[in-house]
Amino acid sequence: MTDAAPPPGKFMIDPYLEWAAREGVPVHTDFGLDLKRLEVGPWPRFGARGAIVHARGRGDFMTIFLLELPPGGKSAPLRHLYEEAVIVLGGQGGASVRGADGARHSFEWGPNSVFAPPLNCAHQYFNASGVEPARLAICCNMPAVLNLFRSEAFIFDNPFAFADREGPASHFRGEGDFIPVRAGKHMWETNFVPDANHLELRGWAARGVGASHVQLILADSILHAHISEMPVGTYKKAHRHGPDVHVFCLSGEGFSLFWNEGDADFIRVDWTPGWVFAPEDMMYHQHFNTSAERTRYIAIGHGSVRYPFTQNMWKVYRGVDVDVKSGGNQIEYANQDPRVHAMFCAELAKKGIGARMDGVFPRAAG
Repeated sequence: MTDAAPPPGKFMIDPYLEWAAREGVPVHTDFGLDLKRLEVGPWPRFGARGAIVHARGRGDFMTIFLLELPPGGKSAPLRHLYEEAVIVLGGQGGASVRGADGARHSFEWGPNSVFAPPLNCAHQYFNASGVEPARLAICCNMPAVLNLFRSEAFIFDNPFAFADREGPASHFRGEGDFIPVRAGKHMWETNFVPDANHLELRGWAARGVGASHVQLILADSILHAHISEMPVGTYKKAHRHGPDVHVFCLSGEGFSLFWNEGDADFIRVDWTPGWVFAPEDMMYHQHFNTSAERTRYIAIGHGSVRYPFTQNMWKVYRGVDVDVKSGGNQIEYANQDPRVHAMFCAELAKKGIGARMDGVFPRAAG
């Protein structure tokens, strides 16, 4: 039996994808992508060069806008009803954000800065270098918002002010508030992290040998964000969750493995700073540090520890570090595929680095 012809009129429409095509910029789709090397083109909406990046596991809510500011250039001033977190891939510059009361907040950013303009606040980004371009990755929930309201004008030309999202002025200066909860759920609330590679993290041994972590609450948004670190010679335990979570590599180098339950083989992505990937729905994934320095990454998705939004995120937060055999979403080291540790040790041996998985695997095995 063949599929019937589609009915006349509107049928199976994705407003976000149609909008993305009309924007006229390059659209990149892959499992993992090097954001520092992707082609960009003129993007009148942003007043700069840019591209749209669709990681395969982006899900229903999230996407990435890649923005490149020319030397001495600036973005067009914008306000919008989608929420975003900005990761600085390279360059130096500044940002200006106008609050609901008309007050302007300015701050300077550099490589590995992370910031978020509060919802629907007018904002603009500036490249401070007269020689080098600056490249920004904007991870945002535009697909969810546009597919819900189906109105570009409503999203970009809406005057409503969300004054309660802005927080104190100090949150625009790189200061913040630490909110203790428990390992894996401690929060740092701010609008601006000057250097995500040096933000203080807290230990979370349940996720891996020497692992450390902190959740970010950026501009009181619905977006999830966390920063994680792996020491030299270590790797995280495998786990799984729903789609939408984009992992941006900040420092060091390594690789990640991905597989669905029952798969015979892994998908492997080797990464360095600037790479991003997003695991597909309930796809196991595991991250490995193969460099002679610590590695950090930031993960951004939809649904935070403050506002989980979906039942799926409630379940993830409750079981992200719980053994899958006990109803959670994590594979303990003792239960992982034997090929995993052997692969990791082989990669370290190429660089003359020894595994440091003490208490889990004998030092002689790594």
